[in-house]
Amino acid sequence: MGGRALLCSLLLASCAVLSAGGPSGCHEVRKVFHSRHVMGQVKWVPETPRSGTDLQVCMSSNLTCCTRKMEERYQEAARLDIQNLLQTSSSSLKMLLSRSVVAFQEMMENIIRQAENHTDALFRNTYRSMAFKAAELVRELFTDIALFVLGSELGAEDLVRRFFDGLFPLAYDRLLEPGLTEISAGYAECVRAVRQELRPFGAIPRQLAEQIGRSLLPGRIFLQALNLGIEVINTTDHLQYGKECRQALLKMLYCPHCQGLTHSRPCTGYCLNVMRGCLASAAEVDIHWREFVRSLEEVSSRMQGAGDPEQVLLSIHTLVNSAVVHVQRNGPRILAQLHRVCGHPRRKASQSVSDEPRDGRQVPPLWPPGREMEESFTRWTKEFLGSLRLYRTFYGGLADQLCVSDLASEDGLSCWNGADVVKSYTLQVVGSGIKAQAVNPEVKVKGADPVIHQIIDKLKHINQRLQGKAIPTNGMLDLIELGSGTPEWSFSGDCDDEDGCGGSGDGEGINPRKVSNWTPEKVNDQSRHGQPAQTLEATHKSRGRATAPLSLLALGMMGVLTQLWP
Repeated sequence: MGGRALLCSLLLASCAVLSAGGPSGCHEVRKVFHSRHVMGQVKWVPETPRSGTDLQVCMSSNLTCCTRKMEERYQEAARLDIQNLLQTSSSSLKMLLSRSVVAFQEMMENIIRQAENHTDALFRNTYRSMAFKAAELVRELFTDIALFVLGSELGAEDLVRRFFDGLFPLAYDRLLEPGLTEISAGYAECVRAVRQELRPFGAIPRQLAEQIGRSLLPGRIFLQALNLGIEVINTTDHLQYGKECRQALLKMLYCPHCQGLTHSRPCTGYCLNVMRGCLASAAEVDIHWREFVRSLEEVSSRMQGAGDPEQVLLSIHTLVNSAVVHVQRNGPRILAQLHRVCGHPRRKASQSVSDEPRDGRQVPPLWPPGREMEESFTRWTKEFLGSLRLYRTFYGGLADQLCVSDLASEDGLSCWNGADVVKSYTLQVVGSGIKAQAVNPEVKVKGADPVIHQIIDKLKHINQRLQGKAIPTNGMLDLIELGSGTPEWSFSGDCDDEDGCGGSGDGEGINPRKVSNWTPEKVNDQSRHGQPAQTLEATHKSRGRATAPLSLLALGMMGVLTQLWP
């Protein structure tokens, strides 16, 4: 301990001599400057100390090894140094979020594929006469579900309606009134058009839409929140510093070089003042980031139990089976009402109904089974949030972490105070945040960074959505109250049998007062005159889209990569 104390005393004495009379030579400064390629040309460094009357920040009454050109390059080097330190300090948090986005999407894609397999297998094994044509409807349903998780504007009610609108004509043709030939396109269109009014599937469509909404809406907001977390980090990693901050960083990190003090480090208090001033706007993120972590925990709790996406998706085939069984059980009543509305079917000639595809093609194969998940969805979210919780105070202590871990001198050693090498920093050390900088002796902070202000607004908004308090801008899709009963988006309006809100048992009844007097001829006639019914208009729109399954991971990774490398 005595030898170390003596060494520190000698170092302090030598630094004091250098500071008092200026550097004895510029060789060491030239060497360090040359090692940093960002700083520019070595010829800018003088051979011997010179007067520094042209300097603007690193001014001294002594001779200096700096020139105006060097000062400009030092300022840029200081900015890059801090940016690199910020990126290094946030790298583990950023990696946690980016890997979690990928893991979440992989899990959802795997679950959706398994759910599609189960539903496809239902038709193959139980309703073989429907299997080939039902395969396209099933594929479209789960493609819509995958896009829903990624943020599609098609709501849960809409994607369920599309599926059952397409399933009813098929169920009629193959189960209720099978014939040797197919029903005509016009009759099929009439059957589709009146499906919602006849309610052949009872309360199942409503039940399925509610379950998808309750389990997947929180999940999709959870995914949006993870992506926003990456955006927050990217924003704070690439702060645009004002003139006052840039000059303060230069003074703290490189002005000592002008005095030949290439190995000196700033005093801890001095570093804290400079970094808390430069990161004052980033510190304002702290309270909203803490709430962000709490809100993610809150919404994840609603994705457990009955709201677990895995449980809901893997039970879809059970509800679809119940819906088809409901049609079979109520066949006579449904047929009577359908004949009154659409008349009797006109069937296409020269085609026969069989258990195999009519054109000789093979039934499309099932999706290959997804990679087995080592852990359940619920366990994964708990472990992720446990890791994220460690970063809850990240923005509140960012300046302190940079100074203590990377920038400042160790306690007890001589340090740079912005003007000289001293034993300790004697000025007031201010707190974090914009308001505290009013008395900062090192950096003048004029106000909040507008870019940081924008990212804080985004954090506020996603926190409200995670807590179920906000009404998003994309229509009925996300109008949710997570934990306050039935979601606002689901089936408002008149209470009817398919809604399951009356006292009619299993909801199999038909309300003839609400059934329009449709016939195939009227359907085609109104379509020709540009006055289709609302149900038909929605049907035509929904049919004009690609039904090929999409990969959640392939689509989502594009967004992740964009945020990782902005």
